[in-house]
Amino acid sequence: MDNGKLYAGFTHDLRRRLKEHKIGKDTTTKKYLPVELIFYEAYKNEEDARRREKYFKTNKGKTVLKIMLNKTLGSF
Repeated sequence: MDNGKLYAGFTHDLRRRLKEHKIGKDTTTKKYLPVELIFYEAYKNEEDARRREKYFKTNKGKTVLKIMLNKTLGSF
């Protein structure tokens, strides 16, 4: 998000979900427009994907994301 906040979410259809976020259809991200996809992971197993999403929503997970995306986030 343009304000430096990170959003982590799960979806079965990344293209559809990103489009919804970009047009402001989602109330969680609508107030932070514009949004940009800067990172994603894909999993074959939904349980694994949901566990990873839950981790990224913790303080430790957010810190790890910021370290992983240091160069990308520094350009915002």
